[in-house]
Parts: sequence; structure tokens; C-alpha cells
Amino acid sequence: MSVIIITVLSISFDERTEVSGSGHVSLRSLEICAGGGGQALGLEQAGFEHVMLIERNPNACATLRTNRPNWNVLQTDLCDFHPEAYPELSEIDLLAGGVPCTPYTVAGHQLGEQDDRDLFPEVIRLVKILAPRAIMIENVDNLLRRQAFSPVRERIKEELTSLGYGFGWRLLNAQDFGVPQRRLRSVLVAMRPECYAHFRWPVTTGAAQTVGQVLWNSMASRGWSQASEWAARADEIAPTIVGGSEKRGGGDLGPDRAKSIWCRLGVNGNSIGDDVPSSDFVMRDGVGRKGREGLPKLTVSQVALLQGFPEDWEFVGGKTASYRQVGNAFPPPVAAAVGKEIATALRTASGSVSPPRQAPSPAQAPLF
Repeated sequence: MSVIIITVLSISFDERTEVSGSGHVSLRSLEICAGGGGQALGLEQAGFEHVMLIERNPNACATLRTNRPNWNVLQTDLCDFHPEAYPELSEIDLLAGGVPCTPYTVAGHQLGEQDDRDLFPEVIRLVKILAPRAIMIENVDNLLRRQAFSPVRERIKEELTSLGYGFGWRLLNAQDFGVPQRRLRSVLVAMRPECYAHFRWPVTTGAAQTVGQVLWNSMASRGWSQASEWAARADEIAPTIVGGSEKRGGGDLGPDRAKSIWCRLGVNGNSIGDDVPSSDFVMRDGVGRKGREGLPKLTVSQVALLQGFPEDWEFVGGKTASYRQVGNAFPPPVAAAVGKEIATALRTASGSVSPPRQAPSPAQAPLF
């Protein structure tokens, strides 16, 4: 039997933070399973400084370094990561990340904690060692919605409660935060009780734009005469974008039911495009495989816009590798919305800002 010695790196909030020029406390985070940077970007927008980002995929690491050369990106498997070797991590306020979703998806056979790709045990290991003031972990909606995963949720609840954290779990829909996509995600937020008492789940920001509104300029950028006609047809929110895993998927816009919706929107979801339509492209229904080949394909950059990434965010790697980074990302606007509320709670607990503005609405009542 192996023996694991756990060292808790403990330091007070006042000792490990500094006041910025804005009068706000500087908040420091560790991002795990960072992928192509969706959650990391959103948390940056929420005011967090990333002390380190952990990611195993080399293309995703290259994406992070390309877009943020100042970020400290460590390419390693989370199971092989030992934070005790990095003294700077004793100063983190937030442990955040999107652990692999595959154990909780239909495509991954929903094996949950029996799947060797499940990294929730690693999250708990890091919490025990680092004792962050806050934790934010996102995953697929199945984790909260399926009764089969209730033992997993109970185990996580027991672990966090025993470590002294208050916590809540919510299903958040990306379209409620301005992302032009129907994308439900489970989000876990845990904090020290004195901080969690000030935490409020973010209020929705209103209706998102449609696929046609977001991508019209892009579709018309090479002189395609039918771009306006296409935009009028694509007058809906996008279905959930699916990135696939390292072992399978990622070369198209998801299962057949999703492709059928894309077809209704005038998109060929059989594969990802190399470029937007040129001036001589003619949109035709009922052509080719399942009647989709006569429709334009979306490029990686276009799908990234539908995930809420800014236009200048560059993905490194081949087309499929880049698309996987996009499809598996946590939309930055959603991460930013949750991150801002976490930041407010942390700063309020430290006395650097006024108490929270309002009590939570009935819609914000705990799910779990």
C-alpha cells in the first residue's frame, strides 16, 4: 500500500494579496485542464491573475502561450502534477478548471468515477494541498441531471464539506449570458464559509444573437452573394457544439440530431470547413451526403465566435485539433460572469468592497 503525505500550504488572504491601483484586491488563480483557454480567458476578464495553467495537450498549450505569452503554462498530466514543488501556488485564491467531461457523456458510455479519465479525485487532492479560498469546476449537464451520478455528487459534497467549504452546483445555459448557443453546463462553486456567505450566482444578461447575426460578416467576407439569404435562414441560436475527445470525434459538428439542426440553419455539419464560401459558391439544399453537401461549412474561427471567443483568439494545431479545443471550451462570457461573482465574494469577505447588492432570486436557489 502506498502512503501519500499531504502538505497543506496555508497563508492568510491579507498576507497573500495586494491592493491594485483600482483599490481592488489582486486575486490569484490556478487553472487546471485549461484546454484552449475559454475559462481562463473569462476569469482573466473577471479580474483573476493566473499564477499557473495546467494542460496536457501540446496544441492547447501552444494556443495558451500564443495568445497570452505572459501566462505560465505547464504541460503535464494533472495526475503527475505536484503543487508542493511550486511555492508560488501557496498564494492562490481560486482553483478553477474544466475536468474531462467524457466520463459523464453518452459518447463516453457514462462510466463516471469508473472511467480512468475522471479527474474529480485530483481536484480534491489539490484542494487538500493548496486550501484555496474558492473553487470553480465546470462539466457537462449530465453530471447534475442524471440520477446515476448522484453517488459522485454526494462524494464530492462530503469531501468538500469535510474540508470546510460551503458550496453550490448550478446548471447554466450559455445563451443566457450572450453566447449564441444552447449549451448547458454544470458549474460547481465552493468557498470558505466566510466568503461563500457573500456569493451570488450571476444574473442572466439577456438574449443572445442568432447564428446568422454573429456570422453574417464572416460569411460575406469573400464576396459570397448569398450571405444575406443564408443569415436570414440561420436565424436561431446554435445547438450545442461538441468537440469530441482525444480518442474520437471532433471532426464534425456532432451527432446526427445536431447536424439536422445545423442543416435547418443552412450549415453542412458533416465536417469543418477550411474557409468561408467564395464568391462562386452556390447554396443548394438536398445535395450530397444526407442532403447537406450543398450548404456552407463552418470554419474553426466561426465556431469559436459561437463559443464566445473574441475574434483575435488564435487556435494552434491542425483543423481537427483546433476544433476540439473550441468545442470542448467553457464559453468565456459564462466563465467571466461566474468569476466576477466569485471575485466580489472574496473581496467582500476581505473588506475591500461593500457587501453584496441583493439577495438571490428564487431562480438562484441551490440545485444541490
